[in-house]
Amino acid sequence: QVQLVESGGGLVQPGGSLRLSCTASSGSIRSLIRMEWYRQAPGKQRELVATVIGASDATSEESVKGRFTASRDNAKNTMYLQMNNLKPEDTAVYYCNGSPVYGSPTWGQGTQVTVAS
Repeated sequence: QVQLVESGGGLVQPGGSLRLSCTASSGSIRSLIRMEWYRQAPGKQRELVATVIGASDATSEESVKGRFTASRDNAKNTMYLQMNNLKPEDTAVYYCNGSPVYGSPTWGQGTQVTVAS
């Protein structure tokens, strides 16, 4: 089974940018037909942020559209989330998720993003 590890989180000022990475520590993301980014803020439910289907069909949810872009690089075994013009309400733990053709989805352990001045 593919195991996923997120990285790239941290503290950033409002209006700043971060790029998150989701790398397979074992297995290949080529086996994951669908990959997603979720986030969970304190006291809130986990919410979908962006989806990549196949190699390059990426969409972002309305709350982040125009600011966040997901992509994947199969050669680097990594999915990315480019986050621009960050706002305090983007503060959350960000998780990646991958769904194989057969079997259960797999989650990473999460990476904290804090947007504050």
